[in-house]
Amino acid sequence: MGELSLIKTNRRDFLKKGAGATALFAIGSAPLTVFGKDSTVQLTILHTNDVHSRIEPFPMDGSRNQGLGGVARRAALVNTIRREQENVLLFDAGDIFQGTPYFNLYGGELEMQIMSNMGYDAATMGNHDFDNGVAGFVKQLPHANFPFLVSNYNFDNTELKGKTHNYKIFKKQGLKIGVFGLGVELNGIVNKKNYGETVYLDPIAKANEMASILKNEEHCDLVICLSHLGYKYKDDKVSDLILAKSTRNINLIIGGHTHTFMKAPEDIMNLDGKVTTVNQVGFAGINLGRLDYFFNRDTGKHKMVSAVYPVHLQGLV
Repeated sequence: MGELSLIKTNRRDFLKKGAGATALFAIGSAPLTVFGKDSTVQLTILHTNDVHSRIEPFPMDGSRNQGLGGVARRAALVNTIRREQENVLLFDAGDIFQGTPYFNLYGGELEMQIMSNMGYDAATMGNHDFDNGVAGFVKQLPHANFPFLVSNYNFDNTELKGKTHNYKIFKKQGLKIGVFGLGVELNGIVNKKNYGETVYLDPIAKANEMASILKNEEHCDLVICLSHLGYKYKDDKVSDLILAKSTRNINLIIGGHTHTFMKAPEDIMNLDGKVTTVNQVGFAGINLGRLDYFFNRDTGKHKMVSAVYPVHLQGLV
């Protein structure tokens, strides 16, 4: 990771290159103007999904993704944002494993260590995180100093019992942020021997249960779901869009699984007619997602702006 010390991030360049960053520039200080600077708390959510063991950038071989991604560049972006913002949370929506020889060689140890060094606050599990079996995943957990959140897998009869969490609450400058995780149905996409006695539970029911606890019992100011269900499908399979429409109390769904490159988040009306925001930023660490929430201390209301940061060599000097 010595490359990190050699990379300095030019904030103006990478912000301008973010596909969604124009919204951030256009709004400027609007949220602060609306609420009043002294009464406003800013929370910055950063996120990735489906990184698939992509440690290095894609090679310069003429392919569509050549030169994109790389953990050193992502870490440089994250570190720059952390220097500029007081309240930052970094999440991943699953499929950390599988996709490059690094996983074949080290079984996920390197990925966990890098995410720990980068300061991830939490992640959920994707289907490929079972590729070395439940035992293989458990073996790598000592290298992760962040929690795995998944509420709709029952691990009671597996080695993962007690090693994951339904949810976690983060506190930032007086705000309470509740985060829970959801995994995709493993049957049919993962070899049974790899997930063993893991029991899949209805994600919509579990989401409503977790969100109700976080909102109504824990009194969280923001409720976030880390989802590896997928953005949307042609059939009625549960997706992030269906989840958003079928639940209450969720403010943000950070998605994965379908490798969807969203240029901007999508707002969906939930069962109460309130907005649930859905976002996903592709795969392989090509993009870093960012959402900035501006909370009014007095009213509890919030505004949000977003950006997508391409992770590439341009903009790094």
